[in-house]
Amino acid sequence: MNQLLRTIYALFLLFFCLSLTTHGQQTAADHFNTGLAKSKAGDFTGALQAFSMAITMNPENGPSYYNRGLAKANLRDHMGAILDYDRAVDINPSDAMAYLSRGISKSRQEDHRGALPDFNRAIELNPSDAVAYYSRGNSRSKLGQERLALADFSKAITLDSTNAQYRYVRAVSQQHLGNFSASIPDFDKVIQATPKRAQAFTGRGMSKIELKDYNGAVNDLNKAIELSPQDAESFYYRAYTKSKLADFRAALPDYDRAISLQPTQYSYYYNRGFCRSKLGDQKGAVQDYNQAIELNNAEANTHVTTQYSTRFSRETLNKLRNAIPDRSTVNPLSADRSEAYLDRGISKSKQGDTKGALADLNRSIELNPSYADAYFARAMLRSSLGEQRAALHDCSNATKLNAQYAEAYYLRGLIHYSLGEDNAGCLDLSKAGELGYTPAYKTISEYCN
Repeated sequence: MNQLLRTIYALFLLFFCLSLTTHGQQTAADHFNTGLAKSKAGDFTGALQAFSMAITMNPENGPSYYNRGLAKANLRDHMGAILDYDRAVDINPSDAMAYLSRGISKSRQEDHRGALPDFNRAIELNPSDAVAYYSRGNSRSKLGQERLALADFSKAITLDSTNAQYRYVRAVSQQHLGNFSASIPDFDKVIQATPKRAQAFTGRGMSKIELKDYNGAVNDLNKAIELSPQDAESFYYRAYTKSKLADFRAALPDYDRAISLQPTQYSYYYNRGFCRSKLGDQKGAVQDYNQAIELNNAEANTHVTTQYSTRFSRETLNKLRNAIPDRSTVNPLSADRSEAYLDRGISKSKQGDTKGALADLNRSIELNPSYADAYFARAMLRSSLGEQRAALHDCSNATKLNAQYAEAYYLRGLIHYSLGEDNAGCLDLSKAGELGYTPAYKTISEYCN
């Protein structure tokens, strides 16, 4: 019996060792293929980690950087994606898709001038890629290069005539150039291909307004509102069209609805004021004209310098910072007892004794100047006290001491962003996500795009 047990135990050990060996023999290619599978399944966070492992094992493989860039882009981390695409094109300067993807991520960051050279290079390497022409056309349009944009959209349609989006953007481009008649056939084809696309009906209605086909415009805008009853613009243009037909009484409810959906659009008030004036309601008209003027002036004065970013207030910073979880494991106590000062400081902070907490954290760092956790904890406390520059300095010390300190990158990113330093903030958030702190991607998606 003992012999049988020994045999079973030996077989178990052999199986266990073989399992460890098999696991240990995973190659860069294995991690790369895992990343592709996870990307295909929509698990972009898992894909990012797999591609990072592949890069660690083989840092000269361009496709690993490219695919990690795609994973980051799908997580809306376009700044992080651009860094990976940079590396991909360094390794393989003939990778058309890397240039195209980098251009797309730059355009998502509103860097359209920076995107154009990438789109040019992508087209040079692959002149039959409709997406490259479409993407370049979008950036050219944003830069006011409308005739060049129109040419790109037309080329995209030549390469892929079934794509309704290409026709839609060409129709809008024709409108920007004042070619309203030329926009109608493209809108017609978009509506045939995607009959539930409200934007296409609104766009065609706008062109019909310019062509003075008011009844046709009302029919299109009726359909747009039916498909998208929360679209303020459709109500506004239908009201405007009814006003052109001198049906001011019918226009008024549409203006009311447009304003209720988008109350900060001053042109809506102006046009409703005109409508009210025509109906004899001069008091209401004056109120609307006042509102149009006040809203316009408010818009002109929005660029006021404040301590915190207008998109990311101190309250937002506090909320996101306070959601960072505490350490879940205890640190071994060293002879200098710096860990005890750190943990006592954290406890004092939670009790509201910020003065005592700061003294303990300072003492912890004095005793152990290479204690990354103490710098991070002091950064958290200083940030809560509004001392953001001092907190940034502590975060930087934490990341210097521990290059894998994802939470420190995350906190530093939040602080940079709260101070209006968007690029630095988003790059730090990207690094935090890359190191495995997945909440960073939710913040990136909300504030970095």
